[in-house]
Amino acid sequence: MSKVYQDKAPTNDAKSSVLTSSLEENEAVFKNLFHSCSDVVFRSFQIGGQKNALLFYIDGLIDEKQLDESLLKPLMLSSSPEQLDAGQDLLTFLQNQFISVSQVKRASNISSIVLDVLKSSIVILIADQTEGLILNVPGGKTRSVEQTSSETTIRGPRDSFTESIRTNTSLIRRRIRSARLKIETLTVGELTQTDVAIAYIEDIANEAVIQEVRSRIRNIKIDGVLESGYIEQFIEERSFSPFPQYLVTERPDYVVSALLEGRVAILTDGSPFIISGPMTFWGFLQAGEDYYDRVLFANLIRFIRLVLTMVALFLPSIYVALTTFHQQMIPTKLLLSVSAAREGVPFPALVEALLMESTFEGLREAGVRLPKQVGQAVSIVGGLVVGQAAVQAGIVSAPMVIVVSLTGIASFAIPRYNFSFAFRILRFPMILLAGMFGLYGITAGFLCLLIHLSGLKSLGVPYLFPTAPVNFQGLKDSIFRAPLWTMHFRPQLDGKRSTRIPKGQEP
Repeated sequence: MSKVYQDKAPTNDAKSSVLTSSLEENEAVFKNLFHSCSDVVFRSFQIGGQKNALLFYIDGLIDEKQLDESLLKPLMLSSSPEQLDAGQDLLTFLQNQFISVSQVKRASNISSIVLDVLKSSIVILIADQTEGLILNVPGGKTRSVEQTSSETTIRGPRDSFTESIRTNTSLIRRRIRSARLKIETLTVGELTQTDVAIAYIEDIANEAVIQEVRSRIRNIKIDGVLESGYIEQFIEERSFSPFPQYLVTERPDYVVSALLEGRVAILTDGSPFIISGPMTFWGFLQAGEDYYDRVLFANLIRFIRLVLTMVALFLPSIYVALTTFHQQMIPTKLLLSVSAAREGVPFPALVEALLMESTFEGLREAGVRLPKQVGQAVSIVGGLVVGQAAVQAGIVSAPMVIVVSLTGIASFAIPRYNFSFAFRILRFPMILLAGMFGLYGITAGFLCLLIHLSGLKSLGVPYLFPTAPVNFQGLKDSIFRAPLWTMHFRPQLDGKRSTRIPKGQEP
């Protein structure tokens, strides 16, 4: 297993030391290393009633029932070591005859043993032996696989990732039953020693992308990794871009779909959110239901989603520009209605829009941070009460409340939360440009946005692929989706043509 840091024990002296043949000396070393750790359990026992032995582990990280039934009981009732044939190795004899645990290894380096203990293993030390047995018996309380609350679905699988990296890899392997699925594990974090796994499908994923991901993760120097967001921030190319460069999801079917298209997935132990890349602008606008539903319905939903995305970005700024600079573009009856509604408002449209948008974002954030039952009431009742009271007090106009409400609803239609956050940020500079320069400011802002997106890349893949540069095979699954039986090749992320669906399967 590749590591970013060398294995480190609690003290510097333990890094280069090894076990001795004295059980008492070895016990003293480990008790000194864990001298203030009340959750480390040391248990002395005898093998076959004669050979002294010691095991230790961290309480709460191992399965104690399996420890008693599969380890202690067989060892304590085993044959006496004196009955071994001459030259037969005791550890090998015990491992083959009495220890019914699948993952067992031998180690003599103290720092390596300490690291294994911290990773849910049990260590057995035996008198007169310079090596110890390391048994992987993970246990403790973990969250079960259940439906995610952040990415709901109408049609599709209902399971989601958990905080256990091995549970997450198993959810992927249940769907991709092929030896070509490769999962490599690295270790990141000097203190946390967090396992970070890289998953990809051999001969489908681009080897250059895989190597780049390996290199970026290995170059991370940090004391601890608590969530996959730490990894994402270190490996993204443009940290100050409002647009995310990686897919972040809790759903296994999304990750498997990305792997089948030649992308790479990054799993972090302790986090249910999986990172996948490279990603494109159009990929963030797609949802799993787009492939589970019939093509006509899926394309209709994609079109509505694209329109609502543009509404979420431009509607407040267009309203500010029209009411401030371009009143002649508004129909007469509508202009009279808007003017009457704004007659008693003390603020210009620019200040009014910024005030309402800030209030709406504040209510949305409060609804997220408060407990679930209270948060829903705050976001709904707060929006109604504040909006109605502001209109009656003459602070804002009724059309502005309608515009802000439609903008908020449109932003909820974007399927990826981290992608919708980009539009929430960009909405404010667009309003400022509209309030200062009108439609010319919106046009200039939109051009700057296109220039930024054209230069943005995710692991070397252009962000606007397959529209810029144009790729006709990729266009079958970008703005609209072609029928599944027509998408014969995978998206050519690396310029390589790879068959996915053989021809001749149309109904």
